[in-house]
Amino acid sequence: MALWNGRFRKPLHPRALRFSSSLHVDRRLFREDIAGSIAHVRMLAQQKIIPSGDATKIQRALRQIEREIAAGKLSFDIQKKNGRFVAEDIHMAIEERLIANVGSIGGKLHTARSRNDQIALDERLYLRKAIDAILKALRRLQRAYIIKAERYKSVIVPGYTHLQRAQPILLAHHLLAYVSMLERDHERFCDCMKRVNRSPLGAGALAGSSFAIDRAAVARSLKFDGIIENSIDAVSDRDVQIEFLGACAITMMHLSRFAEELVLWSTDEWNFAEIGDAFTTGSSIMPQKKNPDMAELVRGKTGRVYGDLVSLLTVMKGLPLAYNRDMQEDKEPLFDAADTLKECLDVFTAMMKTVKFDRERFEGESDFLLATDLADYLVRKGMPFRKAHATVGAVVSDCIEQGISIPELPLKIYRKHSKLFSSNLWKIFHLRASIYQKKSAGSTSPKEVEKALLRWKKRIRRA
Repeated sequence: MALWNGRFRKPLHPRALRFSSSLHVDRRLFREDIAGSIAHVRMLAQQKIIPSGDATKIQRALRQIEREIAAGKLSFDIQKKNGRFVAEDIHMAIEERLIANVGSIGGKLHTARSRNDQIALDERLYLRKAIDAILKALRRLQRAYIIKAERYKSVIVPGYTHLQRAQPILLAHHLLAYVSMLERDHERFCDCMKRVNRSPLGAGALAGSSFAIDRAAVARSLKFDGIIENSIDAVSDRDVQIEFLGACAITMMHLSRFAEELVLWSTDEWNFAEIGDAFTTGSSIMPQKKNPDMAELVRGKTGRVYGDLVSLLTVMKGLPLAYNRDMQEDKEPLFDAADTLKECLDVFTAMMKTVKFDRERFEGESDFLLATDLADYLVRKGMPFRKAHATVGAVVSDCIEQGISIPELPLKIYRKHSKLFSSNLWKIFHLRASIYQKKSAGSTSPKEVEKALLRWKKRIRRA
């Protein structure tokens, strides 16, 4: 018989219990559940709601149960015991074990508390740990990008828009773009932490408690910044979980984009990057293959994390206040997204350390990468940019018809398009000259990239 079964004449059907049990999922919250219970029972004693001696026995027993669970000595299966099924969830499993250890005084633990505020607390304690681990993992990946950018800071590559060659850039500038993206991801998780770090405990089922509990004292003992003041809100929303999943999804999107680039760059068609053997696989039939499987898996797992976000949004979208059992379904997407993101960050960081880039791959391949520089050349001679754009477009069209690049087009053909073209034209036809010409803050110029590297190294070192 379950601990809540007093008003029922028949026990829950075994099939219904198996269907409704969350023990296989929420068992991983045992540390958080016990930490919350210890803080709660200590407060009950301080408020003289239960005897201090009982509170001491309960705390001691809870710590013993935590050691048993950590050592794998306590089974979490839904068991049939003395003709009745027990252990509906981790909260009930721990409480059952507590009562078995200390007798009826174990039942005092749940005074002024509901499973509704209990699980809301457990999840927030879990999220604090998960966010902390993700923040550290983000910093490690940023360092890996920065180290790689430093190593290849003089390498020129085509910058792309629409996956078409656009303008020459430094590879370091490209890599540092991801450092910036990951910094915003870091900020999102930090910001999410502000809303996570509020205690719901003491809200009860939804209406609070008739006992003179001290919610603020419990919050302080668990290192929360304060309490969620409205008792209904405390137990009926999962917005911080959804916010966390949103941050996970955005971070995975950023990882997926670079994973896609690694997949492309490591093809024979690009032939620009090589991923280390330890993060690639072969083919069961084609001996020559070296497949970027880890990058592809990160790209694939991104959809999985998106699904976790949509899953919880869908669970919550039609629920009336306050608690509904639907909300039990929040844990699987929450745990899955946290685990998946952390693993992807760790794998990506290790993989990045093995990636090698071909320093000479794009040297001399100017084709039409300097078209914008050509338009700027005309602008500096007084031509309005829109006219310069059209003029250079016509030049490019001539080059395409003749099958040559813009540096190969004769000056007399240039002068047919504009008399502003002169013999000093060819000084701009160098990729490195184009890069050095950039003057705006945050551009791909070596000076700006060097400043960015120094800035990022200082920022990440302080973190």
